[in-house]
Amino acid sequence: MSSNSLHNVRVKLLAFDLNSLTQSHSLSSSDPISFYRKGVQVSRVEVLGVVVTRDLKPGKFMRFSIDDGTGCVQCILWLNQLTSPYFSRRCPSDVRAIAQMALVHSGRVQLGHVARVRGRITSFRGSVQITVDDVVVERDPNSEILHWLQCVSLARKRYDVLAANVRKECVSKHRVVIPKDELGEYDAIKAYEIETVTSHTWHA
Repeated sequence: MSSNSLHNVRVKLLAFDLNSLTQSHSLSSSDPISFYRKGVQVSRVEVLGVVVTRDLKPGKFMRFSIDDGTGCVQCILWLNQLTSPYFSRRCPSDVRAIAQMALVHSGRVQLGHVARVRGRITSFRGSVQITVDDVVVERDPNSEILHWLQCVSLARKRYDVLAANVRKECVSKHRVVIPKDELGEYDAIKAYEIETVTSHTWHA
């Protein structure tokens, strides 16, 4: 993995940041859509907020959303492990354990609770969502503000630095002219058209 990549790293993001990720079609069969934050690929995320919607389909899935004050994050927790063909080749005891843990997580998702959600970044009908790995209910009244501070700090000191490094690499390799206005849009199509089938748009 490149030192300028966040792929498979669980990034902490606020809702507005997560919902503004750029989506691009991928050649991978397992991950048909790739997600980019200011040109840096991300695939896993951790968010925290208040559960504001909850829709349970027993034996199938639970859809819910959490609000962290900057926006709402859509989440899906699959509950079909015992019937899904995806798990048919796995050890039955492992599948039962996974299904049981999913039920435990679904029980933690209650309206009004502050929940920390971790999982894969996926897309549903063109919108960003989280395919849930686990859910933790936060009892600490300071957890939300601490999460905010962590997200802001990581964005400034780590994520944005990586984005700047990627832009510099693109300029160096392909002589792409990038506007100096940090509030403008960065067009990296020329930077990637030689190396990839798809193109990505920078948002700074």
